[in-house]
Amino acid sequence: MRAKQTASAWSPLRQPVFRALWLAQFGSNVGSWMQTVGAQWLLIGHGAALLSLVQVAAGLPVLILALPAGVLADLVDRRRLLLAVQGGMAAVAVVLAGLAFAGHLGPWTLLALTLLIGCGNAVNGPAWQALQPTLVPREQLRPASALGAVNQNVARAIGPALGGLLVAAAGVEWTFALNAVSFAGILLVLARWRDTRGAAPRSEQEREQALAALRAGTRYVRNSPRVRRILLRASLFVPGAAALWALIPLTAHETLGLGSAGYGLLLGAVGIGAVGGAWVLPRVAGRLGNDRTLALSGVMFAAALLAVDFVAVTAVAWLALLAAGVAWIWALSTLNAALQLGLPSWVRARAVAFYLLVFQGGMAIGAFVWGQLAQWAGLSTALAAAAGLLLAGAIPSRWLPLRERSVAPTAGEAWPEPVLVLEPAPRDGPVLVIVEYLVPEPNVEEFDRVMARVESSRRRTGATSWSIYRDAARSDRFLETFTVRSWSEHMAQHHERYTGIDREFEAAARALVEGQPMVTHAFMRRL
Repeated sequence: MRAKQTASAWSPLRQPVFRALWLAQFGSNVGSWMQTVGAQWLLIGHGAALLSLVQVAAGLPVLILALPAGVLADLVDRRRLLLAVQGGMAAVAVVLAGLAFAGHLGPWTLLALTLLIGCGNAVNGPAWQALQPTLVPREQLRPASALGAVNQNVARAIGPALGGLLVAAAGVEWTFALNAVSFAGILLVLARWRDTRGAAPRSEQEREQALAALRAGTRYVRNSPRVRRILLRASLFVPGAAALWALIPLTAHETLGLGSAGYGLLLGAVGIGAVGGAWVLPRVAGRLGNDRTLALSGVMFAAALLAVDFVAVTAVAWLALLAAGVAWIWALSTLNAALQLGLPSWVRARAVAFYLLVFQGGMAIGAFVWGQLAQWAGLSTALAAAAGLLLAGAIPSRWLPLRERSVAPTAGEAWPEPVLVLEPAPRDGPVLVIVEYLVPEPNVEEFDRVMARVESSRRRTGATSWSIYRDAARSDRFLETFTVRSWSEHMAQHHERYTGIDREFEAAARALVEGQPMVTHAFMRRL
């Protein structure tokens, strides 16, 4: 019974820090959605292209800042980084509200300030998502991820509805003012929280430099087939789904003839559907599996866009957006949990940054494309094209599985500490590592296959080059060689970067050899 409670959908909320941050984030998300409604309604009448730029301004900074932000979040104290970024966004929100009350908020000023808040969100995203898994036990990571999506989508249900009602009752400027106030809760929780679980760095570990950290994160993603598949599946879903967020204000205003309050309630249907989708997601995913669940999400979202497109009835549109909300949370939760469950802590923020780059970048690019298409070919054409893209993206799910098997991202220990005569400094390098294996002839073919996985492991954890050689004078002698930038980075391969799946690959290779492999470490001589 206890294990079942630990894995329940709401168990992460029993963790005090997670609960406090979750509630504070909820307030901030509600404020953000209220502001989005206000901004979009302020631009109604300026054309579809300009209206779509609200989503572009909010998401475009991710294309530029996500990767540097991921590096920063892996190198500095994430709590302090979040405090600084949230404080900066709160200041911009105050300026936005002040200009709105003073009557000096024109369309381009609004978009410029939205862009600044988007820059803050781009820097905030990797640090925030990388922090979440540290707040709950590993067995609660999947429900924690789902609760993050529930948070956003409950806010999506409430925020637009409140925003629409507030615009109708008091004016657009109040949506901006309440968004500024919504930052207070999250700033208070972050200021009071102290993370005491950080481990002290090893004496031989240097502080990772920003450019080297960026290269290491890029190398990890490039050599992780599972992460690449997740990013590709996200890129097949997100751009088509972006049409809903970019064009639904235009649909509400032009096709359905709704006012601001009606628009807020219409968009709130997406959030309500998302909350309901979160309740049934465990049963659906358990029955269909992650890959079919994600494919079904794309089909459902496409069907919702087509219903909104071809049936100009408010009740039908509301039901269609309810289904879109279900599909949205299924897709987000499935992708995010698949990513987070397999990431080691040393590169988590950088890998999340790549995910956010694909996700938010896809939202920004998709919003721009659909806005331009609606401007020149009509709203109906844009929605139908987005639905077609979603349907096409659901087809390759069979050939792009999110997870082939269980992944063990927990750090472990690699080989025993090497016995060296020389005493290398952390920055000494490059380091050449040579591993000698004696492989019986019957095992050679299997050894070659296993070493291909070992190569991906070495490259993910820091190797800048890798090769395998066979001795021409002794056919059972194989030499694996790889280079690492510095001694410190090679030590990281032995410790925090070495995970259960790396151990599994190496153990499979060593099971095929005779005796213990002989390891040599050599440093480049600069003459």
